[in-house]
Amino acid sequence: MTYKVDLNCDMGESFGVYKLGRDEEILDYVSSANIACGFHAGDPATMHQTVRLALEKDVAIGAHPGFQDLPGFGRRNLHLSAQEIYDIVVYQIGALSAFVNAEGGILQHVKAHGALYNMAARDAVYAEAIAEAVYDVNPALILYGLAGSELITAGNEIGLRTANEVFSDRTYQKDGSLTPRSEANALITDSSEAIARVVRMVREGKVMTLEGIDAELKADTICIHGDGLDALAFAEKISASLLKAGITPTKVSEIV
Repeated sequence: MTYKVDLNCDMGESFGVYKLGRDEEILDYVSSANIACGFHAGDPATMHQTVRLALEKDVAIGAHPGFQDLPGFGRRNLHLSAQEIYDIVVYQIGALSAFVNAEGGILQHVKAHGALYNMAARDAVYAEAIAEAVYDVNPALILYGLAGSELITAGNEIGLRTANEVFSDRTYQKDGSLTPRSEANALITDSSEAIARVVRMVREGKVMTLEGIDAELKADTICIHGDGLDALAFAEKISASLLKAGITPTKVSEIV
């Protein structure tokens, strides 16, 4: 039996004189790119360049909106109203959409970043505000969210196509949530272990949690991170390993 899964990576996170990630090389191994929109990272020049690179390599493009928090890289919880969440998401989708349109491309999806993503995974108010913003900008956009989370529920209820996302380098809790980055065991650093877990999530719909029990989940898209020291090597390895396991990296628009 063959399987298809989207392989996505967060990109375009350089800004000014600060350079982060190896986007151009990693684009050779992923099917979708989540491009920072200037709030948690990125700037206009980086957005434009990353959009152009993604289109050249036939990688689907998504907006990656986050909290306006450059010093914290968007990973600090900010408590905003539903209206404020709606507004910052619309604003950031609009900014990236302009570059995509200028280059003759199509925006495929929206994936919230960092703390905004994690808060929306468990908070229905945040989730609904994000889903409404995406729907109002373009109801054809696909909303990414943590598998089985409030964000997926909100997207489905408003009428968006949704993509259940799993993480290659993160550990899980028994309720299907990600272990917080503040905890020592949040990250998986062994690439072979990470890939074995990903293959099982795609083929069996299960992941072993820190409590030693299986949690069931749906894997439409796999997130890899592009800012680690071994990010390029891992992207190459996971792409090859998926193909070897009978799993074809495919744009999410062809899956959900």
